[in-house]
Amino acid sequence: MINLILLFPLFACLILAIFKKKFLNNLMVNLYAVLHFIVATAACLNIELLPMWSGNRFFAADNTNKIFLMVMSIVFLATAIYNNGYIKNNEELTKKIRHYTYMILFFVFSMTGAVLSTNLGITWVFIEGTTLASAYLIYFHKTKHSIEAAWKYVFICSIGIALAFVGIILLTIATGNLNTLFYKELYVNAQLFNPFWLKLSFVFILFGIGTKMGLAPVHFWLPDAHAEAPSPISALLSATLLNSAFLMILNVFRITVFAGCDGYARIMLMTMGFLSLFVTAVFVYHINNYKRMLAYSSIENMGILAIGTALGGIGMLAAIIHLIGHSLIKASFFLTAGNILELYGTKKIKSVNGLLETDRKTGWLWVLSFAGIAAFPPSVLFISEFLMIKSMFLKGHYILSVLFLLLLTIVIYGLGKAVIRMTFSSKTEETTPISFGWNMYLPQIVMLFLAFLTGIYMPQSLTRILLAGVAGF
Repeated sequence: MINLILLFPLFACLILAIFKKKFLNNLMVNLYAVLHFIVATAACLNIELLPMWSGNRFFAADNTNKIFLMVMSIVFLATAIYNNGYIKNNEELTKKIRHYTYMILFFVFSMTGAVLSTNLGITWVFIEGTTLASAYLIYFHKTKHSIEAAWKYVFICSIGIALAFVGIILLTIATGNLNTLFYKELYVNAQLFNPFWLKLSFVFILFGIGTKMGLAPVHFWLPDAHAEAPSPISALLSATLLNSAFLMILNVFRITVFAGCDGYARIMLMTMGFLSLFVTAVFVYHINNYKRMLAYSSIENMGILAIGTALGGIGMLAAIIHLIGHSLIKASFFLTAGNILELYGTKKIKSVNGLLETDRKTGWLWVLSFAGIAAFPPSVLFISEFLMIKSMFLKGHYILSVLFLLLLTIVIYGLGKAVIRMTFSSKTEETTPISFGWNMYLPQIVMLFLAFLTGIYMPQSLTRILLAGVAGF
């Protein structure tokens, strides 16, 4: 059914353009989210639902990308459910809902294509497609800050995409006469590649696609974009877009592993990973915007993924576990931030107080999301970070492990300071009471439940999928 989830959003946009009925907007997004989830589940369980739609040479599910596809599906389904209530409460959205729906469909379509692509060149095209779709969604509110964030996003990411394109050209030079960009063929012939051009190619692709992933020092678009986008879009940006870019880097990194010249690539990943943690640790204390604060947390967690990848072995397994946990918890965090924005009408941390008094359910979701992202047991992030520290000790990286713990502690303290102040402080002024439907609480509850449950009990089937996904690293 891989072909089906790639074609459905195109047909859905065509139906919306022809009939222009208001009820069709949410209907198409919800249908796509459900279909996406069914296909992803079938891919993970190796069930072929419709053989005629199973895939083709250019798009297929493998042991690694089906994990990314499943995470994307869960977050997209949760976001689609939340989006029903979010749009209902937001008068501005109802005026431009059709364009908003077009771009959500195109955005998820582009990320899906990037994740399922079996060809590096096609992946590059779909990554560029995510830029075009999400730029409009970031600009959606059409304020001074949103247009600035959108332009910064397009400018920086376009430069990154151009650098990645140069990296792909350098990779074709490294391959000699192979003349292919299909991952499987690149892996099989990797030992024949020119090491110099392959290493240079990885540098360009890492820095280029690293802009989309949000790795420092090419992260500058991310805080503004996440802060200005509608909350459901912020959730998708942080929990799915960054993962899609990470997968492309991961696939190119695997080529260097098979080529036997991955030492240089690991150093690059480790450097950018720790730099991302450092940037977050520095800026988290100077932020007065809670959505911007969550954006910096995403930079930190992308850095953790890079570090785990660089470590390899147990570290790589920890990175994939961390990716799953971060996606679920951060999506919950951003959706809950959408509730807070609706309640208080401001993104300023100092202007939000007495959250538990204003809306008890939103308050506890905010606290639990923080507990999850801070890796407090039983959060699955506790397991991933513990495994990374263990991997560092086993490889003799004692100084790096201490630095890793120190930077994480600083970030957790900065996040916790803001969350506790917003939630447990006394209410200083009355806010307009807003009644949220179940669909603005349930998605966060389910995602947090999954993140905490996985931290307590990980089924053998999930363990097998994870181990198969990290094979070769």
